[in-house]
Amino acid sequence: MRRYLARRVAAFVATLFFVSVLAFVVIRVLPGDPALVILGPEVSPEIVARLRASMGLDRPIPVQYVEWLGRALRGDLGVSIQYDVPVGRLILSRLPVTLPLTVMAAGFMIAAAIPLGLYAATHHRRTGDYAAMVVSQLGIAVPSFWLGLLLILLFSVHLGWMRSGGFDGWDDGLWPGVRSLLLPAFALGFFQAAVLVRATRSSVLDVLREDYVRTARAKGVRERAVIAKHTLRNAMIPILTVAGIQLGQLMAGSIILESVFALPGLGRLALVAITARDLPVVQGVTLFVASSIIVINFAVDMLYVVLDPRIRYD
Repeated sequence: MRRYLARRVAAFVATLFFVSVLAFVVIRVLPGDPALVILGPEVSPEIVARLRASMGLDRPIPVQYVEWLGRALRGDLGVSIQYDVPVGRLILSRLPVTLPLTVMAAGFMIAAAIPLGLYAATHHRRTGDYAAMVVSQLGIAVPSFWLGLLLILLFSVHLGWMRSGGFDGWDDGLWPGVRSLLLPAFALGFFQAAVLVRATRSSVLDVLREDYVRTARAKGVRERAVIAKHTLRNAMIPILTVAGIQLGQLMAGSIILESVFALPGLGRLALVAITARDLPVVQGVTLFVASSIIVINFAVDMLYVVLDPRIRYD
């Protein structure tokens, strides 16, 4: 177990290092100069050069990266060029939007996908199975941003039940904040749920063909107990693997949905920072999202032992 944990921690550090290098280098080789974004195109080249020197942008990229990485390891992600506040504080200020949005989308994904996939598997090649696969295919084919626009047209424009965008905040109570996130959470989780439905159906079908399931049925065990105790638990490892990947994609996929619904979250912060060439913010958000995804995958690996005690990490 210790050797496994050491390998996972080493993979965690290596992945973060690779992501940090990639984000740092790619942002700096893209067209556009942050100094020009700040000062405007009418400023003389001498003033631009002085600002670049004060920001450290005139140094070689490897030197810039080493300095930035050293500060990041101390918890200093730099100061936003656009907002003139620490990047860490900016990220923390946007988490009350992005984190509940991701949790709500994940809750919808799990609550809809696992029962539907289980139903499709237990009604294999029947009407329920075909209907579940049609819904799943529809969810895979429809882009999240387009579904978000359709939800706005239906529930905001035609029915008037919800606002078309914005975030009411949590100061006025739980329900106003949840209501602001319902439509984007559904749009964000619908695609991921469609993928998880197929994974659940496939995994459950594989287990239903096993001998111990046939034996349980032959002994007269009730079908509900066969599905709950013998089938679903043994099918959970592939389902959990896919769900872990989907959870990471939910956080990364919030960038477009937060722009569609005008939500002041991490995704919108990153999009505005990319447009404004706010390098510290882009790098900080990228590292935070990458770290979250890696932590989720690590937690999934640990849950394997809970679901199947036969698994040992030697």
